[in-house]
Amino acid sequence: MESRPRFFLFYLLFLASAAFSNAHIGDFDEYWQKKAEAARDRAQGSYNPDPESVTQSFNEAVSKDLEGNVTRRSLRGKHKFNGPCVATNPIDRCWRCKKDWMQNRKRLAKCAKGFGRHTIGGKNGDLYVVTDASDNDLISPKKGTLRYGVIQDRPLWIVFASDMIIRLNEELLVTSDKTIDARGSNVHIMGGAGIMLQFVHNVIIHGLHIHDIKAGNGGMIRDSEHHFGLRTRSDGDGISIYGSSNIWIDHVSMSNCMDGLIDVIQGSTAITISNSHFTKHNDVMLFGASDSYQGDAMMQITVAFNHFGKGLVQRMPRCRWGFVHVVNNDYTHWLMYAVGGSQHPTILSQGNRYIAPHSLAAKEVTKRDYAPQAVWKDWTWRSEGDLMQNGAFFVESGPPNRMKFNTKDLIKAKPGSFVTRLTRFSGALNCFPGRPC
Repeated sequence: MESRPRFFLFYLLFLASAAFSNAHIGDFDEYWQKKAEAARDRAQGSYNPDPESVTQSFNEAVSKDLEGNVTRRSLRGKHKFNGPCVATNPIDRCWRCKKDWMQNRKRLAKCAKGFGRHTIGGKNGDLYVVTDASDNDLISPKKGTLRYGVIQDRPLWIVFASDMIIRLNEELLVTSDKTIDARGSNVHIMGGAGIMLQFVHNVIIHGLHIHDIKAGNGGMIRDSEHHFGLRTRSDGDGISIYGSSNIWIDHVSMSNCMDGLIDVIQGSTAITISNSHFTKHNDVMLFGASDSYQGDAMMQITVAFNHFGKGLVQRMPRCRWGFVHVVNNDYTHWLMYAVGGSQHPTILSQGNRYIAPHSLAAKEVTKRDYAPQAVWKDWTWRSEGDLMQNGAFFVESGPPNRMKFNTKDLIKAKPGSFVTRLTRFSGALNCFPGRPC
């Protein structure tokens, strides 16, 4: 049996007393206590004591996928791509150029890579079709709404009957074993509250536009078929992942949320964020919310094939504790820094393209907080095969990572010069029945 790191012993003790101080749960009743305990067990089962093997597997998949693929992209936004379907990375190659994607939506469940690779979402459930864009009843949501689908206590693959704009009156509490699949429809979550994954496992979010999210006021909100309870005010994150595991966010377009675009906190692990497009935001991604919360030491996240675009300022991501694999992303804009953190996270940056802003004060890709150099010099932050442009530079620290990972958990990077093709189709896609996406 594989040994677990010593911090798990502290984690179990510490989590019981500290995990719920900012959980937005107004009444932490028996239902939430049992749900939190089950989430802890799932997270421990999802944690990989050998994370570098995961990055190696990712790297191998990327290398294999690019053999013979010489497609190049034009500058994003300058020319619309009208050629034949070209899947430019191993996640997309799994499904995107198949004409029958609509008849075989659940093929997507086989396609995750990196730390979230075991996520299958609602593969073992029925299709649920969202036909109603309203969100008027938070306790007894109407059948046909998105809220009704996500609170069901069974696996579901959730799709949309048509294009729609959904304004959530309060945060959307998603239960385990769900896929929210917007392919084939132009679906915007905007103008209201965001999406909360709290003490859940096995969730896929794919193809949504999420923007202009506001903080919710809280109140009585249903969180499953058989339970509702008091929620406090939400933060205004686009997607918040709290105490959850096996989560995959793919091909989303996100911008301009009140707090973060994506927050991953409170012992969440086994997560992949891929093929997404981020614009017009200050604090983009937060991985770990507190320097004092040791439970985030189990956090393992893959950030791959994303485009960090116009109007971004910082936190792409900002990390505490844990292990973060930042691989083959395109960083074309930032104002302060791209990748930062505190509390000795391990950050492995491989094959990204970093284009620094014109400001001489913002050329450094990295930023360490709340620690002098005498301390952070021992943090493992490594840059391998990254392409630095316009004066960008990555300040490395610490020894090479010595942790051992399952080879399927780490995506093998191509050099940063390949990033434009790997991220060419990032963000929500325009998919039509009978045609490749």
